[in-house]
Amino acid sequence: MLQPWRTGKVIRITDETPSTKRFWIQVPELASFDFTPGQFVTLDLPIHEKPNKRWRSYSIASWPDSSNVFELVIVLLDGGAGTHYLFHEIKEGSELTLRGPQGVFVLPELVDRDLFFICTGTGIAPFRSMCHHILNHGVPHQSIYLLFGCRLFKDALYADELRALESKVTSLRYIPTYSREAPGDYHTGYVHSLYEQICKENRIPAPDNSSEWLPKPAYFFLCGWKDMIDEARQRIQNLGYDRKMIHQELYG
Repeated sequence: MLQPWRTGKVIRITDETPSTKRFWIQVPELASFDFTPGQFVTLDLPIHEKPNKRWRSYSIASWPDSSNVFELVIVLLDGGAGTHYLFHEIKEGSELTLRGPQGVFVLPELVDRDLFFICTGTGIAPFRSMCHHILNHGVPHQSIYLLFGCRLFKDALYADELRALESKVTSLRYIPTYSREAPGDYHTGYVHSLYEQICKENRIPAPDNSSEWLPKPAYFFLCGWKDMIDEARQRIQNLGYDRKMIHQELYG
């Protein structure tokens, strides 16, 4: 069911990276802003006379906590009218018109296999929400691989938080990779080599005891720009996975 437009109040803004801000938004008319991890909200920004040119959608970066506050993490885009307005016009105390939650980029009811969360940039938002929700509520799962591609160390959103979470939960592996850092004691390059290596290492023997090895059951969730998603979808299928196991949320 399509949610009505509501008024949200920005109660806090912080800088997460040099080009990324975190916005905490309260919905005063609701006692609890209920959503499923992975969903998004749409903002109606006063940047154009046509409604469809005013709307901007962002994944919710926080997790359900029975409050009426949620978090968005937004990167400033060159020439982006929406993000320019949010970065330069919105202050703590400002009001925003919003609709949500919306979207079906959510976990299956039964998480009976490994989870690969593959993302770039602010595409990490829905996966941060999912990871905390799974671990807070003891949702049964196998291994969780959070594979995050960014350019530089300074671009790694929520890095300290996710490393701390990984240290507490043995089933979670947080693996960032940096495309513009010099080689060192960390992963460099793009996210594709990460999941390909893990999937090849995790192959299981065929049930008929033959010499054949099969992909270990897994769900793949992709969030980011179109080029990354298109390439990942093809590479994952080349590893032997059915495309039905691949879920995506496209930016841009």
